[in-house]
Parts: sequence; C-alpha cells; structure tokens
Amino acid sequence: MTETKKTAATKTTAKKTTEKKAAPAKKTTAKTAAAAKTTPATTKLSGATYATGKRKDSVARVYLVPGKGKITINGIEMKTYFKRPVLQMILVQPFDVTKRDGAYDVIAMVAGGGLSGQAGAVKHGISKALEKAEPDLRKALKAAGFLTRDSRVVERKHYGYHKARRSTQFSKR
Repeated sequence: MTETKKTAATKTTAKKTTEKKAAPAKKTTAKTAAAAKTTPATTKLSGATYATGKRKDSVARVYLVPGKGKITINGIEMKTYFKRPVLQMILVQPFDVTKRDGAYDVIAMVAGGGLSGQAGAVKHGISKALEKAEPDLRKALKAAGFLTRDSRVVERKHYGYHKARRSTQFSKR
C-alpha cells in the first residue's frame, strides 16, 4: 500500500511542475500610452480623405483633413523631415495647382526608399486624396501630371554582372 501512495504523490508533483505560470502583464507607462495615442496610424481621423501614393520604392499613406495647411510626415513637421527646399516645394505643388493653399492639413506615413522618392510618393498621395475630396480638381491635377504614378524603379542586379548592366572589365591578355 505504501507503493501506491508514493506513486500517487509523485503524480501530483509531476502535475504541479508541468503547469505553466501565467506571464506577467505588460506595464504601460504614461510615455508609451501617450506615444500610442499620438501616432497618426492609431488616431481616428474623422472627416479625413485617404489615398496611397507611390514613387520608386516609397509608399505613402496620406490623410487629408480640412484645416490650416499643416503637413506632418511620420509624426514630424514637413520642414524638419524634408530639410531641402526642393522637396518641400514638391509637397506643396498639388495645392498650388489647385489653389487650395492652407485649406487642408496633411498627415502622411511614408516607408521605403530615399527622401526624394518619399517626397514624390507623398505628392502623389496628396493629389489622389485631393481628387477624392473634390472631384472637380481632377482636370487640373491630371493636366499637371500629378495623378500618374512614376513607375521607374531600380533594375535588379543580373547574374555575372557587377550591377544591373555593368559587365566585367575586358582583358585582352
């Protein structure tokens, strides 16, 4: 009888060891909660017009909200994100063509590519969102060429070449 008691006791200890402990809940600090609330992807943009713009390897998600003309990219103001004046000028072009300066606030999330491609992607997204918000502007945006996606991308590297088309150096001897 003592053997059966021992085996029963070992079975209960085996059960206790195989039970997994619950993982502790993640602590949310005030900083992480505030950061989660302020990101454009999580905020609910009421009355916003959404469009996706693309250029090279860059993809921009653009939200147009009626406002005073403030442009933010990835949560950063336009003048600090795009420091070159040429890139800032590219972003404002759709508003200049349609004469809607200061009519809309722009909230954009951009990923991929370099700064030039990102600026072109945001411009394409702004143009598409403007067209959705006000269909009468299509003619002006189409004439300026802002609704056409610039599909030029970097060609892939081919086998046996240094780059996409750069072959090895010729050797006579």
